[in-house]
Amino acid sequence: MTLGFAPPTAASLRSPSESANRLARILEPAEWSAAGIPLLRSPREVVGGLHSRHTPTPSMAVLAILDHEERIAASASFIRRPTPTDGWEFRNALLAHLRRVIPHDLRRRTPVRTAVLMYCREGDERWTEEDGAWMWGLRDACTLHGLRCGAYITLTRAGWQVLGEGRGGRRPSSDSLPLPLGEGSAELGRLTPRTASGATEPLRRAAAR
Repeated sequence: MTLGFAPPTAASLRSPSESANRLARILEPAEWSAAGIPLLRSPREVVGGLHSRHTPTPSMAVLAILDHEERIAASASFIRRPTPTDGWEFRNALLAHLRRVIPHDLRRRTPVRTAVLMYCREGDERWTEEDGAWMWGLRDACTLHGLRCGAYITLTRAGWQVLGEGRGGRRPSSDSLPLPLGEGSAELGRLTPRTASGATEPLRRAAAR
């Protein structure tokens, strides 16, 4: 695993007040690790299942809700809009998709379901401010929807990586072809895929539950 930070983009060079607000909505790897994010028992299986369903390409986010047995209860994929790198913007996008695919758990005393996010992007495996904004957005969206905040995963041409854990692999990658869904995913694979409007479309672009 390569350690370090990717250089800031031109979009991050803004006014001091705007930059301060934006940076307050970014989590660095040490902060993420200290937050007690639950570890995935089988990250390769989760990553493979999401890749097979959604075939992510750069700038695509794949959001999944896992039940207590780490099975995918619902998932949705969407392309990041060309907005500034801001955790608040990412939080709103994630929360909108959570509301479309699964009811909230705000009435429960403790969360029973976990949300994980896989983001496909260009570049290498080093943490970026964009990653930090997605982390902040995922954590906040989970709080507002009554979910446990789970892993943040990046998918690049070099492979996948669970940030803050040091676990990853070369396959799948952003260039990989989707593999057939395994036995553990068969039940979900038979469900009729849904979009926000209720229309059906290929499963790899669906929000299923």
